[in-house]
Amino acid sequence: MSASLTRQAREILKQLTLAEKVLLLSGSTTMATAGLPRFGLKPLVMTDGPHGVTSAPSTCFPSGVALAASWDPALVHDVAEVMAEEALALGKDILLGPCVNMVRHPLAGRNFESIGGEDPHLSGTLGVAYVQGMHSKGVGASLKHFACNNQETERLRGDSVVDERTLRDFYLPHFERIVKETDPWTVMCAYNRLNGAYASQNRALLTDVLKCEWGYTGVVVSDWGANHTIVDSVKAGLDLEMPGPARYYGKNLIDAVISWEIDEAAVDAAALRMVRLLLRGMDARSMRPRHPRVNTPAHQALARRAAAESVVLLKNTGSLLPVDLRTVRRLAVVGPNASVIVRGGGSSNCTPPRMVTPLEALRKVVGSRVKLDVVAGCENRMYPVIAAPSLFRTPDGKHRGLRASYFDNSAYSGAPVVAKTTPNCQLRCSDTGPVEGVAKENFSVRWEGRLRVPASGLYRVHGAGFGDCRVVIDGRDVVNSRTRRIPGRAWFDAQWYEDIELSAGRDYRILVEYDKTRKEESAFMHLAIALSPEHQWQQRIDEAVAAARKADTALLFVGYADGWEAEACDRPFFKLPGRQDELIRAVARANPRTVVVLQVGSPVPMPWIDDMRAVLLALNPGMEGGTAIVDALTGRVNPCGKLPVTFPKRIEDAPAFRNFPGDKTVRYAEGVFVGYRWYDARRIAPLFSFGHGLSYTTWEYSDLRAAASKGGRAPDSVSLLVRNTGTCAGAETVQVYARRERSSSHHPVHTLVGFAKVALKPGASRRVTVALDERSCAYFDAKRGAWTVDGGVYVIEAAASSRDIRLSARVCVRAGSIPVARVGG
Repeated sequence: MSASLTRQAREILKQLTLAEKVLLLSGSTTMATAGLPRFGLKPLVMTDGPHGVTSAPSTCFPSGVALAASWDPALVHDVAEVMAEEALALGKDILLGPCVNMVRHPLAGRNFESIGGEDPHLSGTLGVAYVQGMHSKGVGASLKHFACNNQETERLRGDSVVDERTLRDFYLPHFERIVKETDPWTVMCAYNRLNGAYASQNRALLTDVLKCEWGYTGVVVSDWGANHTIVDSVKAGLDLEMPGPARYYGKNLIDAVISWEIDEAAVDAAALRMVRLLLRGMDARSMRPRHPRVNTPAHQALARRAAAESVVLLKNTGSLLPVDLRTVRRLAVVGPNASVIVRGGGSSNCTPPRMVTPLEALRKVVGSRVKLDVVAGCENRMYPVIAAPSLFRTPDGKHRGLRASYFDNSAYSGAPVVAKTTPNCQLRCSDTGPVEGVAKENFSVRWEGRLRVPASGLYRVHGAGFGDCRVVIDGRDVVNSRTRRIPGRAWFDAQWYEDIELSAGRDYRILVEYDKTRKEESAFMHLAIALSPEHQWQQRIDEAVAAARKADTALLFVGYADGWEAEACDRPFFKLPGRQDELIRAVARANPRTVVVLQVGSPVPMPWIDDMRAVLLALNPGMEGGTAIVDALTGRVNPCGKLPVTFPKRIEDAPAFRNFPGDKTVRYAEGVFVGYRWYDARRIAPLFSFGHGLSYTTWEYSDLRAAASKGGRAPDSVSLLVRNTGTCAGAETVQVYARRERSSSHHPVHTLVGFAKVALKPGASRRVTVALDERSCAYFDAKRGAWTVDGGVYVIEAAASSRDIRLSARVCVRAGSIPVARVGG
């Protein structure tokens, strides 16, 4: 941040009263800072991200882990630029992203958001590109979640216990690099405790490391509701409490200064950062596009390209892929994910104007030339779809929908403030009440009408939200959150469900009640009704098998549905939900030309892998995901994605298996051995290794050279010749790993230190150079408090994955230390 901006901020700070300074330290609303009108400084408005602007319909890009699979910083930069432009068009100044938390365990609920997967070098490289892309359009990024937020179970209070070396070597380097190279507008602290202290009041983390060592001059913002104190958090380095209005700060903090519980200088330090942030926002407005737009054809084209580059070809025995549409006459399109694109749930859930599913894209490509037999085969939803208006009629039977009555209390007492017809049972509000005249803090809603289902069978009636809910069908309490409640399995507070037999052609009286009290931050509720996943499951699989037998090729679309991977909940098990594994085995037996297409945001086991010839992975590919998947299946695009995470064969092989999710304390006993580092050190064969990804062409590596550095602590760069030896154009990501030739068991076998992506036509070759830094061969020595290089011979490896080493070169490295610098205060 410029010195002139700091001088200007100091001059403004001198003129502020204590009340004005304290006002700056809390949001003015749920998603906006306070401003300083008398200085012409407007509040800064925030929006959730990180793979699209969530506050309104906008372009939904691939999730963070999918972008990581592209291994393409330039692409990530382009995506961030477009998201920034759309944020501006929707009146936002700061987008809350990127999320760079490491993937520590396969079941962690927000793995899909992580832009670096399981490696800090990959995360740092892509995170820098993301923040720079945002800033280039005058929108601020919010680097999150600082630090060690690696699970959702007990995320609001759990204590991540991590030793100093593991912190410095694995969980902080990417944050450090992004902070130093991009100076993000804000850094968002995590909910959890770290080594005993909440991240929001962790002085060692926020002040000693972030501000003093790394020299960060931006604003440290709490995750929403993550602040717990009036005084300790300010002293520790938290600058902005969100959401607003103030909960702990405000008048409480003013009183604390007056009573000498906290020195006003601590408030001044935080207020100075907030003034600088407001000034930075004002300056950024001069560089913003004049007419920013949302979801343009160009933005959609970028979403398609990003999705295509994130597709990973896991297996392709006998070159079953790409599907040759010139010779195919009949395709079986099987599986629950043929008609959906999964985005991941919670605060990152982006709603685009449209989503292109694989089935839609396939129909567009094949037209009438190829017959498509479409069969779902099974269900994989965590909860049924939101009940459609077509299921409901008003109590008098005259209109579609339900009669809704809104009360200004939580007891349904008195006359309703508003009564109207609504399409179904849905409600979501935070800054306002559900209707005019009803306050957001305390209200209740009653929906009444008739329910008629289209087919007889076992139906799942499901409610979810913040608050309490009751569903009564023909006088029977089917759902009642007060008596049957399932907390923690969704990003919302709780869910409630029950299976009930319903008959077609019959009207059922339905009553739904929802009440909210002051304890909930937001009001959210929905009612879902659909046939149970267990309804006629064997018949569904039999239908899929029959379609596969008649087809030239079977395309099997499986994975997760929305809700399984989400904020505030970890996945409950390590498998594909529902009866998808049974479906895959049955279809593969019926047709040996079966291709599995996986839509997941985190590793899953594949007990059927040996029987499959081709597997394609789409990691939450965004709104154009269906088109990208079909482009890859048919050869319009040559897949070039590489795994940013290791896929284990079984959950027991995972590094944190014995320490996840933990209880009040989560011990990071695996230390630095996370991801591929664990599998290599323990000699455990993964299902698919970190960095793995096939292509429709072949690649040759040769002539590896490692250039010596002046300091001798690591090579300055590595170069090699890459040649496309196949028959089609493609792109290859060359990965560079470093290892000490004689290393102890306390160090990883090897570590990713660089990578480069190169696109080549058939027969073409290019010399690729990968720059390394002085810490490429270093580790953090907690006793010395410094980065340390053990002298000796190191092996520099050029690889196609962590388990596919193509070339290696030996270099002599001189021993030495790289001290931790104190650059701020």
